[in-house]
Amino acid sequence: MKLALKERLGRAKETSGLPERPAGKKPGKKRKWKKFAVAAVALALVAGVGWQLLSPSQSAVAAETSYTTAQVTRMDVSSSITGSGTLEAADSYSVTTLIEGSILTADFEEGDQVEEGTVLYTIDSSDAANSLEQAEISLNQAQRSYNNQLENQEDLTVTAPVSGQVYSIDVEVGDDVTAGQTVATVRDSQTMSLEVAFPADDAAAFYVGESATVTLDSTFETLSGTISKISGTDTVLTGNVVVREVTIDVSNPGGLSTTQSASAAVGTVTSTESGTFTYKEEETVTVEVSGQVSAIRVAEGDQVSSGQTLLVLTSDELEDSLQSASDSLRNAEISYENQTEQLDDYTITSPIQGTIVDKNYNAGETTEANQVLCTIYDLSSLTMTLSVDELDISNIAVGQTVSIVADAVEDTTYTGTVTKVSVAGTSSGSATTYPVTIRIDETDGLLPGMSVDATIELASAQDVLAIPSAALNRGNTVLVTADSPSAVNGTLVESTAEGGEDYYSVEVTTGVSGDDYIEITSGLQEGDTVAYIPTSSSDSGFGMMGGMPGGMGGGMPGGGGMGGGPGF
Repeated sequence: MKLALKERLGRAKETSGLPERPAGKKPGKKRKWKKFAVAAVALALVAGVGWQLLSPSQSAVAAETSYTTAQVTRMDVSSSITGSGTLEAADSYSVTTLIEGSILTADFEEGDQVEEGTVLYTIDSSDAANSLEQAEISLNQAQRSYNNQLENQEDLTVTAPVSGQVYSIDVEVGDDVTAGQTVATVRDSQTMSLEVAFPADDAAAFYVGESATVTLDSTFETLSGTISKISGTDTVLTGNVVVREVTIDVSNPGGLSTTQSASAAVGTVTSTESGTFTYKEEETVTVEVSGQVSAIRVAEGDQVSSGQTLLVLTSDELEDSLQSASDSLRNAEISYENQTEQLDDYTITSPIQGTIVDKNYNAGETTEANQVLCTIYDLSSLTMTLSVDELDISNIAVGQTVSIVADAVEDTTYTGTVTKVSVAGTSSGSATTYPVTIRIDETDGLLPGMSVDATIELASAQDVLAIPSAALNRGNTVLVTADSPSAVNGTLVESTAEGGEDYYSVEVTTGVSGDDYIEITSGLQEGDTVAYIPTSSSDSGFGMMGGMPGGMGGGMPGGGGMGGGPGF
């Protein structure tokens, strides 16, 4: 039910409970008090009405505040984050030198394109080459010394020089031995050798491996043998008999010894005299280095093969010498490696593919160590860093597309891609921002150092119902005009001003929210007209109350307080 303002004020007077002035009394301070009291009650009532209009249950709205209307229309709505930054090269490298010297070549100029590995500078390396040669000589000497010590270590293991039977072990565990000392004897007693003389002319026709017959002098027993050696020189015996010595090997049947003598025949040719047997193999074992016997691996009478270990020595002195030689070798290797690497430093190549932007030294000049010779930019792509507020950073992800415009390049929009979202924020006051790296691949017209503006689209909706963002009120409600189709679903918000327009408050569901428009997914339809107070009128108060009626102070005489709703 509508109540006119005058009627409300009248009722307020009737129910105010103010005392009536007695008849005959002159107006005085009490009369004046009554005047002020009535005014105060009226003012309180007006303020109360204004406060009540903030409630959704109140159904009156004044018409003094100027409302803007807009049609609910279909359009594309997008939500985005914008910011500015400075372009940088995708990669940059300052080429420095670790050495000093005279520059021999520098065959490039600023603006040249270079590939990775391209030779940029060569520096005189004659001194370094000499140092490298000396380091190589020292390395070879250290290697030989180490090899000798390794051989000495191997000599601590004493092995059998031939296959045979261990005839004697001449030392015991714990004995100290010196280089050249005999420690064992090994002989092959299974094969005996007989050296006898044959006429030189006949012996000249013999050959190694030829069969022979050996006859023992004591028993005249014959044994089969094989020629193993024929002397190459002739010997003249008594009576001017010219002979040659021939060695014949026979298998020992078990009874032959070095005291046994025998003669031999090769075919029909017999030896001119007898000889005594010797063992086919008999070697005394001597040590090559000094040391102490730590282990004996065989016993006398054992059969051993050539190279088999007989005993083991230890030597603290040799161990120390080997370690010293090893350390010297490693030092020589390090020195040689350092000299080699330093020689490489005299040829300076491009570490990346890119464009020469600065050339600080030319051929013929002398450079000192740690000087920047030139600077290279990789301009295959450009990057920029965008600072994003903590409230928005969760909406940014690697791979998102970015629209970029530059003041220096008109009427061109470039496309970038988010390549990194840093978690290392920077705080300023109560706000924190996070750096987001963006790469631009198509860079025609762009250069490092240019200022650009970037827009990252967070969400978008095409051909959807939308209203101005300022038309959305707290609680997701919208004011629509009485002739809007959706007014039948709303709550009446009446105007108390004579001739004022009534509106209806409709609950809506929103979708994508842009800077100027917001998507409406339910609650409104095409043909609706929304009413709202422009955002600028609510900048000083509740921003989301721009279209709410009855805001505090907005319509009160002299009011300038919170809210943008109409007053009385």
